[in-house]
Amino acid sequence: VKDNPNFYLRHGFDKGYTVYGCPYVQENCDVDAPSDNLVIYGHHMNDKSMFAGLMKYADKSFWEKHKTIQFDTLTEKGKYEVVAAFKTEVYTDSPNSFRYYDFVNAETADDFNAYIAKCKELAIYDTGVNVEYGDKLITLSTCEYSRNNGRMVVVAKKVAE
Repeated sequence: VKDNPNFYLRHGFDKGYTVYGCPYVQENCDVDAPSDNLVIYGHHMNDKSMFAGLMKYADKSFWEKHKTIQFDTLTEKGKYEVVAAFKTEVYTDSPNSFRYYDFVNAETADDFNAYIAKCKELAIYDTGVNVEYGDKLITLSTCEYSRNNGRMVVVAKKVAE
């Protein structure tokens, strides 16, 4: 919801209130066009629901068995190969903070490459996946509780089905 970007943090698909919320695409991303990077948020619930499973990507052995993510829209199916999994801080001026959510569309190849370089720098392990300017990305984000304003982030690139 553009006038209330965090609406789905506490509302379900039916727009009714729920503490679970509903995974949602960041308001300045365009699923149809699509944006260069679709940023999707979901809660990390204590009962392991919603996006809590993203935490498993902190373990390389999990990634080795789950190298792709399926993200389908109303108009197409999408398969994405995991490029990087990392933890970071948000909403702070800390040098440990990475504003990954600011990257939606690359103005230039240098912008795109800088985003990928930062993701790989922060990555918990090397996936060996190459990414090129023009690739479409998906960034999944959930809360991570080892630090204030912590996030677990998984970045993946779209691949042919």
